[in-house]
Amino acid sequence: MNSTTAVARGVISGSAQEARCRALGLYRAWRRQLPFIIELFRLDKSEEECQAKLKEKFMLNSQVQDVRQVDMLVIKGKLELEETLAVFKQTTHVMRFFEDPQGPTTPKPFMQKFLDGR
Repeated sequence: MNSTTAVARGVISGSAQEARCRALGLYRAWRRQLPFIIELFRLDKSEEECQAKLKEKFMLNSQVQDVRQVDMLVIKGKLELEETLAVFKQTTHVMRFFEDPQGPTTPKPFMQKFLDGR
């Protein structure tokens, strides 16, 4: 290997603790920018609702232990934040953040409700 060849590192964080600090830093960055994002996109959500949804999204990945996966998620989160702040998104894209991940529930037909005792 010659000295001009760059070697790509597979892991940005050196340890799990460093990866955790990066994830917390990303969470804080999102929290700091929430008021600006709400105002910028004229969202009909309160800051508390947005903070709760942000916490929910971060908690979905709280069980991830692999340093490489944590780094990948942090990089994706930073990219998402940068794109949001640069207004590469429209309001509908930001509002999808608040959608239920299972999608809309279909209402039960009348007969099913009747048989269930409602």
